[in-house]
Amino acid sequence: MSLTRKKSLTALLAQAASGETSLKRTLDAKNLIALGIGAIIGAGLFVRTAAASAEAAGSAVTLSFIVAAIGCAFAGLCYAEFAAMIPIAGSAYTYAYCTMGEMVAWTIGWALILEYALGAATVSIAWSEYLNKLLGGVIPYEWCHSPMEVSPDGVHGIFNAPALLILLLLSLLLIKGTEESATVNSIIVFIKMAIVLLFIGLGWQFINPANHVPYMIPEGTAGHEDFFKFGWGGVLRGAGIVFFAFIGFDAVSTAAQEAKRPEKDMPIGIMGSLAVCTFLYISFAHVLTGIANWQEFKVAGKEASVAYAISKYMPGYEWLATMVTVAILAGFSSVILVMLLGQSRVFFSMANDGLLPKVFSELHPKFRTPYKSNIILFVFVGLFAGFIPGSLAGDLTSIGTLFAFIVVSIGVWMLRRSDPGRNRPFRTPLVPLVPILAVVVCSAMIIGLDQFTQMTAGVWMLLGFVVYFTYSRANSKLNLS
Repeated sequence: MSLTRKKSLTALLAQAASGETSLKRTLDAKNLIALGIGAIIGAGLFVRTAAASAEAAGSAVTLSFIVAAIGCAFAGLCYAEFAAMIPIAGSAYTYAYCTMGEMVAWTIGWALILEYALGAATVSIAWSEYLNKLLGGVIPYEWCHSPMEVSPDGVHGIFNAPALLILLLLSLLLIKGTEESATVNSIIVFIKMAIVLLFIGLGWQFINPANHVPYMIPEGTAGHEDFFKFGWGGVLRGAGIVFFAFIGFDAVSTAAQEAKRPEKDMPIGIMGSLAVCTFLYISFAHVLTGIANWQEFKVAGKEASVAYAISKYMPGYEWLATMVTVAILAGFSSVILVMLLGQSRVFFSMANDGLLPKVFSELHPKFRTPYKSNIILFVFVGLFAGFIPGSLAGDLTSIGTLFAFIVVSIGVWMLRRSDPGRNRPFRTPLVPLVPILAVVVCSAMIIGLDQFTQMTAGVWMLLGFVVYFTYSRANSKLNLS
């Protein structure tokens, strides 16, 4: 059994047209753009901006967002070609299966668990923290923390009830239907977009130009001796940190099998959501680092950085800090929703191919959603969110996504060479230049991340290989072909 055996495009398209295994097509371009914005604007904008600024980039965190956006734009063009040509659930996993073979496809599918399932759990824990903050701390410590956490007063956590609650509500919404989920997501997107624009508009008048001088962290700054913590090196590491903020447009491609007109809607949804959020990110970062000096974020608390800047430097606008907390909650909610959606669709495709148990591909007889997969995911993600501290960095989520971007970019180039006559409703421009640039920029961001993140991701991938060789390889449906 070859590790490079591929699934044909003809078989993939036939699978999408199958009545029994086909998801319901209910999403248009506007839904997909909102889906992307829903996943993109969340923890990244409100938390990672200050983290990247304090740790590596300083005021030049705006340049970090530009670097990350350039890498995403190159990869996004490659995603758009695949998503329009192969409107199948599964995103990078599916694309790799028909270009580089089963082993690479499995590797990508396993890496995407870091992005979606682990990301959803981590964000739900943060959601719980911000909810309690908004409510003035009325939730007892033991009911919003894991058993592994102890308060300064010696109170032991029991389980994180709010995190489980938001996961349950969003899982039930996904089971009910993608169209309903998209509608709720669109409402959430409108709320948080309004608050983000409000912060940018009101905060612009409080910018102190002195906070942007020097723009990059100078060499020799205390605590920033490492090459990736000052100057352009710091900008690059900052790009790897804020990259967590861009993972949403990748999730758009997982819904390709539910798009009404995938050949048109997918490119618009992917590139549209990326363009909107890049503009907002650069503007937001410029205002935040202009209101408060980047060095203050080292001690002010990365999670509370925006509220800190408003409270200290924007007198009379304390109410905006509360609104930002509401926006953060809304942002976290939509991020969790899209991550759970993306993970269930990747599992749906992997189960259809025999690489995971069939239960992950079984559809609800009425709603036509992979409801059993959503239930299993709720249990798995809920156990993590309810009983494990939320100390896992978003960098681990970023590295899984960057790896997927690299594989998709290589896949576009390979398929252009191996099957040039295939109908492509959307064509990535300047191939192979665009895919090569995507690989270079994304690889640079991986290199810029810390070694612990790189090693942890490596251990996770080794575990995935064990699963593949003990179960997936033998149960692959390609064994029957």
